[in-house]
Amino acid sequence: MQSILNHPLVVDLPEHKDTIHALKLGNAHLRHLLDQYHAVDEEIVRIETEVEPASDERTEQLKRRRLVLKDDLLAIILKAEAAARSAGVPA
Repeated sequence: MQSILNHPLVVDLPEHKDTIHALKLGNAHLRHLLDQYHAVDEEIVRIETEVEPASDERTEQLKRRRLVLKDDLLAIILKAEAAARSAGVPA
């Protein structure tokens, strides 16, 4: 069961769901970043649900890391969509 505190990328970026799926199949770098994103997100959930103790500083550090990862992932996604559009392929 998924916590409402989770921030899965396909939920946060539903308009890019198809691109995310396609890139997961063929882009090892994106898969690696997604794995990191999900690991950080799960750690934040464990902290916020008090399953795992952490300082406020650690929690904020993790949230900043999740945001950086999300920005990096979005940049890859947008670049792939732009390339597909310029090649005449629907994203």
